[in-house]
Amino acid sequence: MELEGKVAIVTGGASGIGRATAELFVAEGAKVVIADVNVTDGEELAAGLGPAATFARTDVTDADEVQAAVEFAVGKFGGLHVMFNNAGVSSAMARLLRNDLTDFSRVMNVNLYGVMVGTQRAARHMAANGGGAIINNASLAGIKPSAAVVTYSASKAAVIHFTKSAAIDLAEYGIRVNCVAPAHILTAITSYDMGPVIRATQPLQRQGLPEDVAQAVVYLASDRAAQVTGVVLPVDGGTAAGPPAGQTAAILSGRTKDRE
Repeated sequence: MELEGKVAIVTGGASGIGRATAELFVAEGAKVVIADVNVTDGEELAAGLGPAATFARTDVTDADEVQAAVEFAVGKFGGLHVMFNNAGVSSAMARLLRNDLTDFSRVMNVNLYGVMVGTQRAARHMAANGGGAIINNASLAGIKPSAAVVTYSASKAAVIHFTKSAAIDLAEYGIRVNCVAPAHILTAITSYDMGPVIRATQPLQRQGLPEDVAQAVVYLASDRAAQVTGVVLPVDGGTAAGPPAGQTAAILSGRTKDRE
């Protein structure tokens, strides 16, 4: 019961990583507000999790709705100790010269502004009530540049930098701010064929699941991470570290043959 006695909000909590995290939060003893625009799935999940969970329709691009979710959590469960800013959307997969950038505002509003306002509104309550933990969902795309998803990558890189800045800004109030950076996790917004990508880029060849990210979020939310703030925790099977050993060996072998 790592989170017993704590109250949490999970944005984008009706599906994917958010859903897995809400489920694990409840299993670890927390009371959870599932904040999402998906009313049907959100209410169904909350009902299935029992009295420890409830749903609040929340559009993270609307500061008033985010504030209402915070007030709802405090009114319903008596406080707010953990904020997981998870809601996110993908962007067009197109090379820069052919990208019309029409989705720029939407992606930045959800992925970056939603994280910023979620952090701010949760922190205002936490600062006056003994502190708390805020976890933001970034992505490996924010660590390793990509040619194909420029807007998404830019939004997630901004989330990482914002998280570190907020960690410094809010530390004096006992508020820890960290982020996770998932990669190749099977969710509704991962529309690419992961098999070849994992084989080529991920040292651990197992398929990552939303539950893997949820475990990392629970750690950062818990007292086990009491001395951890401002960090980026990749949940990526080692992709950020480098490609599989076989890939590197093959490249080096080819170079050796070229020299011979």
